[in-house]
Amino acid sequence: MQGNPIGASELIITEKGCIYHLDVHPEEIANTIITVGDPGRVAMISKYFDRIEHKKEHREFITHTGYIGQKRLSVVSTGIGPDNIDITLNELDALVNVDFSTRLPKEDHTTLEIVRMGTSGALQADIPVDSLVVSTFGIGLDNLLHYYYYSENAEVAFIKDAFVKHSRLETSAIRPYMAEGSIQLLNKFPAREGYIHGITVTCPGFYAPQGRQIRMAPALPHLIDSLAGFRCGDHRITNFEMETSAIYGLGRIMGHHCLSINTIIANRQTKEFTKDGSRSVTQMIEKSLALLIE
Repeated sequence: MQGNPIGASELIITEKGCIYHLDVHPEEIANTIITVGDPGRVAMISKYFDRIEHKKEHREFITHTGYIGQKRLSVVSTGIGPDNIDITLNELDALVNVDFSTRLPKEDHTTLEIVRMGTSGALQADIPVDSLVVSTFGIGLDNLLHYYYYSENAEVAFIKDAFVKHSRLETSAIRPYMAEGSIQLLNKFPAREGYIHGITVTCPGFYAPQGRQIRMAPALPHLIDSLAGFRCGDHRITNFEMETSAIYGLGRIMGHHCLSINTIIANRQTKEFTKDGSRSVTQMIEKSLALLIE
């Protein structure tokens, strides 16, 4: 191994030998990981495990690791937003790719499968509530990836540039970035199984960043229509939420396979909201778990 050990203030390992925020040991995490925003959704997924090896909880981060048949899985709650994704993905990567005893990166890289199962709002009138959307790409309107060395491939850069030209969203405050989901994982969730494929936009907030107005007027009043109107070849924006682009961007930098699946609980064009979100999320979990472990 080469280089200097990672400092104690940079990679924080607790007295129990756990990573700081997730509070898990390296052996307590599987190589296939489902992330959820809501801590309560962890148990909604792990109840389908045949057996559970580990249950850990610290702040909003809950981790359950176990098996469905011979497939070992972890479910990890991230909380809301790109900032929490920064914590979660960095710590998951460290758990498998850093030797905690030496504080040095391991010579052999471990590639994780990271699948988000979340909820989202549709931006197209023809995407009904309670449907399932799989993100082919994530466009970030947050700033997380600008803190890392990240380069877009030619296809991603072409679509991103077309998006910037269409939306006119690139300003001193917003610099959109774009990252691609894992083709390997995407192929597990095809349109013939009822999954709608499209671009997901990740916003840094829930209200004005997603075009909502309560008492304060948003600075981008036409945001929803602008996003919904984007086309680049066969690509269109299907939905927006608060995590996908951060997962895709960090996953690409770290060398992991990432995919985002979302239950549509609201349609921002038709102004509809699901009548039974819990049922819709349960259907997403059952259907997606079966395809993931095939």
